[in-house]
Amino acid sequence: MSSIVQAVGLTKQVQSGDQPLVILNEVSFEVEAGESLAIVGASGSGKSTLLGLLAGLDVPSSGSVSLNGTDLFKLDEDGRARLRGELAGFVFQSFQLLPALNALENVMLPLELAGVKEARQRAEISLQQVGLAARAHHVPKHLSGGEQQRVALARAFVTRPKILFADEPTGNLDAATGAQVIELMLELNRAQCTTLILVTHDENLARRCGKQIRLAAGRVVQ
Repeated sequence: MSSIVQAVGLTKQVQSGDQPLVILNEVSFEVEAGESLAIVGASGSGKSTLLGLLAGLDVPSSGSVSLNGTDLFKLDEDGRARLRGELAGFVFQSFQLLPALNALENVMLPLELAGVKEARQRAEISLQQVGLAARAHHVPKHLSGGEQQRVALARAFVTRPKILFADEPTGNLDAATGAQVIELMLELNRAQCTTLILVTHDENLARRCGKQIRLAAGRVVQ
């Protein structure tokens, strides 16, 4: 196996009044293709900042990230967006579904943006995989939180990403619904051999991942 994600000396600092505030400090690690990694730590430890840097949604003060052999920060913003489109899927705590589109249309959207001809067929299969074929024509406000997160999972996996980035995917769900979403996410992950990188407060979810990184005050402590 080879590293699909490699972070070297990642540091992020911002100006806070007169003082620089260090959010991440010299974070380095690798993730092999097909592995699952949980990034854990207290609130304010730098978890979401790290995920944003790994995905190229933010730029570090120093250090580098390589995704599938490409140095992210040697690319401009458009280049990083293209690479994300080719490689990555995303699941967020707040679901990020478009309210005017029904479940099927939300799942179809990334395929349509990529010009995939069989977008509807693939989206229908993806909704079936998450058990929501019967809810395909419901808009988000008519779906429960768990159903919305399953639509978000279907949308993330429909592009068959090499890497899935997930930020607190069970954060807005009750324990039982969260457990169902965890099972589904890990099942889809195994079926597609996706590399999973997630930020979570959920120790149960973290333990289900092959690797864990624990952050404290912007540094890796475990």
